[in-house]
Amino acid sequence: MNTTGDERIDVVPLGTTTARGTLRAITGGRLLVRTPGLVEVHDREDFLAGRSAGASAALRTEEHERAVPTPDGGFVVAGMSSVRALGPDGGRRWEVAHDPWHGAARAHSTPALSPDGRLVCTVVPTLEPDREKAALVYDLEPGRNYTWDDLLLLDATTGEVLDRRRIRSLASAAVASWRPDGGAVVVSCWTAWQSWSTWWAEPHADGLHVLGGTWMRALTGFLPGSRVLTQRYAEHLFLDDDRDELASFDLGSGSGSGSGEQTALLDLAELAVDPENDEFFSAEVLDGLHVLVPGRVHSGGAPELRHWLLDADTLRPLGRLNYPAPVGEDITVLGDGTWLTHDGDRLHRWALDRTAGPDRGLAPR
Repeated sequence: MNTTGDERIDVVPLGTTTARGTLRAITGGRLLVRTPGLVEVHDREDFLAGRSAGASAALRTEEHERAVPTPDGGFVVAGMSSVRALGPDGGRRWEVAHDPWHGAARAHSTPALSPDGRLVCTVVPTLEPDREKAALVYDLEPGRNYTWDDLLLLDATTGEVLDRRRIRSLASAAVASWRPDGGAVVVSCWTAWQSWSTWWAEPHADGLHVLGGTWMRALTGFLPGSRVLTQRYAEHLFLDDDRDELASFDLGSGSGSGSGEQTALLDLAELAVDPENDEFFSAEVLDGLHVLVPGRVHSGGAPELRHWLLDADTLRPLGRLNYPAPVGEDITVLGDGTWLTHDGDRLHRWALDRTAGPDRGLAPR
């Protein structure tokens, strides 16, 4: 085990509240709160202080749908066979139909709205009439044979399909996210027996320019500048598929300049006590300097949940976070250098102890 990764780093408690569901920070100091059948948008500080007067936007959803909010209080919703936009009053603005998803009767891809609210990117399935040309022969329903998925670029106002790009994926799960400056979109798809595949593309006047990608790694977040953070999981699908890793790639600053060059790599076995059994769930970009990694280690007794702090530039482990309260495996980064941990329905908010100084990798904010 890496001794640097085992060094203790203190955190500062900023308060506790109770909440149900999953939370995600979104632009404008807001929180997206998901509970079964309901998606809500709340003011972040009011919600975490327990004084929220109610959601600024809310949408009832079906189990098979996935929804993201728009800046004006509406939503973009992916369903089994279409993507649609709704206004703040729930009225339908537009709808784009596509072939039904294979497998479970639900949307496999969540739409991604560009930072300026003008573009929507999403993955959709494509039926292939010729069985011999299909990439997936779907035998549960005769005649439904699929070829590789399409990546759609839509006008967020009208729903017009601005571009359609074929990607080598038959996604059972797909995630997409725009770089904070809007200069690139990254999409990751998990395909059964083929692991994750990730592509990055730039929007241009003539559509999407797919610049490159990587295999067996999933999008995790964005680092300062033009870098993207990815995670590889030990899925044991292949002979050389037995490790967990983090890697960053430079996408460039626009105009097709992204080389896709790998800029940093961390074998998460450096953090493990028992590399054969320890698990690393995710990685979250905390701020311009740090990445948080939660994991479960087996140190001889009951499995123990730990969180580590990494240097965002090199992915070098700085140490373990020393919490004064129980924490779970889920982390919600709030975008202001603070984060939430979940302990049942209790949410604890934390900040790094900046008094440790730059010699511990904790530069003052």
